[in-house]
Amino acid sequence: MPNIGITGIVLLVVLALLLFGPSKLPQLGRAIGTTFNEFRKGAKGLMDAEDDGGQQKESASKKNTDA
Repeated sequence: MPNIGITGIVLLVVLALLLFGPSKLPQLGRAIGTTFNEFRKGAKGLMDAEDDGGQQKESASKKNTDA
């Protein structure tokens, strides 16, 4: 994946200003931030659920081998 330099970032900001206007940019930034936050929470929840499931399987198999 190519790196975006300073020129690319400036170009993206100018393009966003032209497309959305200065009054909509704060709303757009807030919406993007909220989306990333929800995605991160969901991914963390999935990882926690996967870890819990693996631990439960291990404890169940240990109980079966002890019996």
